[in-house]
Amino acid sequence: MMAWFRKKEELRSAKKVKIPEGLWVKCDNCKEIIYKKEIEKNLQVCPKCNYHFRISAAERIRLIADDGSFIATDSDLTADNPLNFKDAISYSERIQQNIKKSGLNEAVICGDATIKGRPVILAIMDFSFMGGSMGSVVGEKITRAVERALEKGVPLITVSSSGGARMQEGMLSLMQMAKIAASIAKLRESNTLYLSVLADPTFGGVTASFAMLGDIIIAEPKSLIGFAGPRVIEQTIKQQLPENFQRAEFLLEHGMLDLVIDRKELKNTIYKLMEHFMPFPLIDELP
Repeated sequence: MMAWFRKKEELRSAKKVKIPEGLWVKCDNCKEIIYKKEIEKNLQVCPKCNYHFRISAAERIRLIADDGSFIATDSDLTADNPLNFKDAISYSERIQQNIKKSGLNEAVICGDATIKGRPVILAIMDFSFMGGSMGSVVGEKITRAVERALEKGVPLITVSSSGGARMQEGMLSLMQMAKIAASIAKLRESNTLYLSVLADPTFGGVTASFAMLGDIIIAEPKSLIGFAGPRVIEQTIKQQLPENFQRAEFLLEHGMLDLVIDRKELKNTIYKLMEHFMPFPLIDELP
């Protein structure tokens, strides 16, 4: 009798198939379990519900810029600890941890590139580095990107993905909001096109500054965009917020955005907007 049970247990064990880890991904929106390679082929977009997963700045550059055209600038800039800030660990140690974890020096990558042959300046934020928070270095790099766009007379394109200003730098991080906004005002005076793309999530001081100052403001579907989070707002006003409050589609409906564009259409849309609002000068218009 015991031999019969042992044989049955052996057959049951033989039927178990070991599935390697990392092959499947659970969608944060529809909760479906999806084959990872299927999502990767779809530019990190859920094929079931069109939810756009977060992607790195490097992936974003490959998506937007022409192959091999991107040349990074100011990549040697790294954050200091001007306030000697310390929580569980010092701010300097936290910066080093994030450099090691993300492979980046800061939460934004800036540089020159082309889109379908047209020169542009790119400033792409990466949420994996301290939640894409904006400190002094992020503010300086984006300001320099604005100034290069102004100097070269080419469109500026930013992609925001951030939790807001970086608390470890206090007032110095908040000053970056005004600093970048002032440089963008010069860009507008020169009629140089500025396209702002908002990815999930875009919050705080980034939303309150350059992210919402674009000549055209674009967002990816279902991106969370706002200043304070919905829970904080509900606690403050003591009211329940509308369904999909702070989602890109809600903001588009209420006039806060110009376009909500799928990731696969982003490059073509940016190019068409550049051609319409800042076309190349005709040969007889050149100096």
